[in-house]
Amino acid sequence: MKIVFFGSSSYVIPILRFLVKNFDLKLVLTTEKSGGAVPTFCKQNKIEFLSVPNLSDSNLKSLILNLKSPIAVLADFGLIIPPEILNLFPKGIINLHPSLLPKYRGPTPVQNAILNGDKITGISIIKLDEEIDHGPILGQEKEQILDTDTAESLYKRLFAKGANLLPKILNKYLEESLKLIAQNHENATFTKSLKRETGFIDTSKIKDQKSKIKLERKIRAYFPWPGVWTRLRLGYGGQAKLKIIKFLPFGKLQVEGKKPVSYKDFLNGYPDAKSVILPIL
Repeated sequence: MKIVFFGSSSYVIPILRFLVKNFDLKLVLTTEKSGGAVPTFCKQNKIEFLSVPNLSDSNLKSLILNLKSPIAVLADFGLIIPPEILNLFPKGIINLHPSLLPKYRGPTPVQNAILNGDKITGISIIKLDEEIDHGPILGQEKEQILDTDTAESLYKRLFAKGANLLPKILNKYLEESLKLIAQNHENATFTKSLKRETGFIDTSKIKDQKSKIKLERKIRAYFPWPGVWTRLRLGYGGQAKLKIIKFLPFGKLQVEGKKPVSYKDFLNGYPDAKSVILPIL
């Protein structure tokens, strides 16, 4: 069966592998530019792909229509699918979303799960409708959140789990033997996009154990992007300069332009920063 895929980032490669093996993958649409994980995979496997900054190109609708693909799959795409694209697929677009919907709709479900100290999350497979992560559920599987998880490690596991769940779900859906379950919209929660500034911290406000726990979660939730960072004046006298300091998982710090080091090695190299760094450890 012909199929189209919408997706970006290295996280979705397990899903692409499944589609290449089991379907006639006619086209991949991605927001990544040449050199990204998805375009590279497509080139290696001789799959037609388009790198698109948006879905407003009038030629795109004609291209998809001419493919005559009854269904599409979407994962970590990063753009909202407009109705004129959604309606091109008779059997719709199947979306893999890394949360247990209706919890954490939107672009940053994993980051929010870690920030909130959740112990369990999961992957949801839904049929897209015109609202964000709002459509009926085809299937879900739970996943434990480890104390060491970063957004990166958890996204990898969730999309890999989704790639394993997709064959069972997709085949039943195409055979029309799967019952779709409406989400409980009253229980929906929503997430927001992250910006570089989201990761900035004011170290003077990290004073008690509760704020230290929040910082530790934030470091893991915002890795690798946007990262947790602050500005510190490092050096002595006229040699002192304002530098960006990144807080990395597993007890690492990184001064801009330098390699990551342990807190201990950082303080050995910049003893003048002890008054700022030690209170938040």
